[in-house]
Amino acid sequence: MTIKGLFVAGGIVMFPLFIFSVTSIALSAERIWFWWQVCRRQKPVIRDVLNLYRRGNHVSAIDKLQHNLDLPIARIFISALELEEPTPEEFRLALESEAQAEIPLLKRFNIIFETIIGLAPLLGLLGTVLGLITSFASLNIGDVGGTKTPGVTAGISEALVSTASGLIVAIFTLLFANSFRGFYITQIRLIQEYGGQLELLYRRYYEKASNSKIPQIRS
Repeated sequence: MTIKGLFVAGGIVMFPLFIFSVTSIALSAERIWFWWQVCRRQKPVIRDVLNLYRRGNHVSAIDKLQHNLDLPIARIFISALELEEPTPEEFRLALESEAQAEIPLLKRFNIIFETIIGLAPLLGLLGTVLGLITSFASLNIGDVGGTKTPGVTAGISEALVSTASGLIVAIFTLLFANSFRGFYITQIRLIQEYGGQLELLYRRYYEKASNSKIPQIRS
């Protein structure tokens, strides 16, 4: 059966299913590119930033982040590092608030994926029900087992095309959506881990700077 034949057999619901499939492919491609960039570049960049900050080279650390602002964790770090002499508590709050602001980007398109996963099988089932109604409507009760029965059987098999199409779209979308959800969970864990390391380094720097400002009491 050709693609055109599948669309004809599936009925009117094949058009929204086609739109769902194209949307799912396009959004999945965008998310794959996004997570590939994050996974490929994030760890080396943050490792360099932490090493620079640990050695006291704060300006170079900020400059490194400025050149990688397309990474979510870089934007989180720089929101805290660009504060003017914050207390450790203010530094931590800056990290946490910016991390919360990045969550919508990390979970981007999740609602659309969930909608496609939920609606695609239902549309497929609707197409099958409509096809069955059409098939049985063409069958006369007195003609059961007669000349029209093979046509009805063929119509039923064709009506199932929409259900199969809906399941294929939903399964495809579910696989990618679960993968992106796994990347999101891993990213949240890394933000907490690296953010904790940066906060610890800043606390040490802040305490050292505070102690140096305390005047020495001479005997």
